[in-house]
Amino acid sequence: MTTQKPTGVIIARFQTPSLHEGHLQLIREVKSKHNRLIIILGVSPIKGGRKNPLDYYTRERMLKQLFPDVIVLPLSDQASDKVWSRKLDELLGNNFSNETFILYGSRDSFIPFYAGRFPTVALPPVQDFNATAQREAVSDKVFDTEEFRAGIIYSTYNLYPKVYPTVDIALFRNNRQELLLGRKPAENAWRLPGGFADPDDISFDAAAARELREECGQIETSPMQYEMSLQMDDWRYRSEVDKIITTLFSADLLFGEPAADDDLSAMRWINVNAIPELIAQGEIVSTHIPLLKKLAEKYSTND
Repeated sequence: MTTQKPTGVIIARFQTPSLHEGHLQLIREVKSKHNRLIIILGVSPIKGGRKNPLDYYTRERMLKQLFPDVIVLPLSDQASDKVWSRKLDELLGNNFSNETFILYGSRDSFIPFYAGRFPTVALPPVQDFNATAQREAVSDKVFDTEEFRAGIIYSTYNLYPKVYPTVDIALFRNNRQELLLGRKPAENAWRLPGGFADPDDISFDAAAARELREECGQIETSPMQYEMSLQMDDWRYRSEVDKIITTLFSADLLFGEPAADDDLSAMRWINVNAIPELIAQGEIVSTHIPLLKKLAEKYSTND
C-alpha cells in the first residue's frame, strides 16, 4: 500500500560555497508542498574538477546545517541518461518502499534527461543566480581561518593521484646523425625540447608538434615518430604521489633553422655519437639522460 501524499525530491548539485537565494527558495517551496523531502546530490566521477569542486560529504553538511530534517543522498553521474534514470528510480524505490515521489528541478536541471517513472516539476528561478560565477568569485580568495586551511588539506588529500603528461622531441638532421638540444636560462646542462601536454592538444603527437614550434620557431619537420615513454625522475615530484610521465617522439628537420624561444635560451646541434661523452661530462640534464641513452642506443653509429 502506498502513502497518499507523495514525497518531494529535489535533484541538484549545489556546487557553491553557500546556498544562494535561488537554492533556498527552491528548497522552501518544495518543503511547503511536502511533509517529507529528499535531496539527491549529483556526484561527478571527476574529483576536484572546476565544475564540481565540492564532494558529496561537504554538500551534505552544508544542506543539513540549514535543513537538518531533510534526507540527503548521493547519485553518481552516468554516461547514459537511461542508466542514470534507472539508478535514480532504484535509489528511491529501494530505500523508501511503498512511497510515491514527485521530482523537482530548476532551470537547466535534470528534467529533459530523465526517462524514469516518477512525475517531474520544473520550478521557475527566483533570480538569475549563477553557480559558476559564485565559484569564480571565491576562487582566488584566501581566508585566515583554520577551517579554510583544513579545507585545502581535505580537498588535496581526497584527490586521485595524478600523472602529468609531458612530451619531448628528438629533432634530427643529416640522416639522423645530428640531434638538437636546448638549454633553459637557469641551467648549464642541455636537454631535449619539450614540455607539458595541454588540454587543447588533440593527441600527444600534436602536443609534441606544438612544443617544437613554441621552442624552436617556425620550422618544418617530418611527422612525429614514437620512440618511448617513461616516468621522469623530476626533483619537483620526487616526494609527491603525483608523477610526470613523458612520451619521447622523433622527427627530421625538413626546412628552416631552429631558434631558441619560449622556455629555451640557447640551442645546439650535437653528433649522436657524442651523447655518451656529454652524459659523462655532466652536460645533460639528469632527467633527460634516460631519453638520450635510448636515442644513442638506437641511432649511434659507434661500434
